Amino acid sequence: MLVAFSVAPSGTGPQTPAAGPSASVHDAVAAAVQIVRESGLPNSTDAMFTTLEGEWDEVMDVIRRATEAVGQYGSRVSLVLKADIRPGHTGELTGKVERLEKALGELDEYSGHA
Repeated sequence: MLVAFSVAPSGTGPQTPAAGPSASVHDAVAAAVQIVRESGLPNSTDAMFTTLEGEWDEVMDVIRRATEAVGQYGSRVSLVLKADIRPGHTGELTGKVERLEKALGELDEYSGHA
């Protein structure tokens, strides 16, 4: 399965050593992304979401831990999830993009924009 998620703190929470007195949202996001990268699961981060690939339990465990890390930066946490659950398929984190690029190349050839 692929799960794209976005997590961010809101409100004010206790100042912990991890958060510090002048913590910003990017510090919280960095804490979450560090957990994702240390998980060993295939992942990709862009300006809006981090996408993970793996089995249900392992992906959700990483998202839970990332959300808990962000919770240190505020009294509330906003979490957005989008999942593509396709049993029996792996390598889709890159495979979907490769198929898209191939289709775009074929469109360019067909329309004469090579």
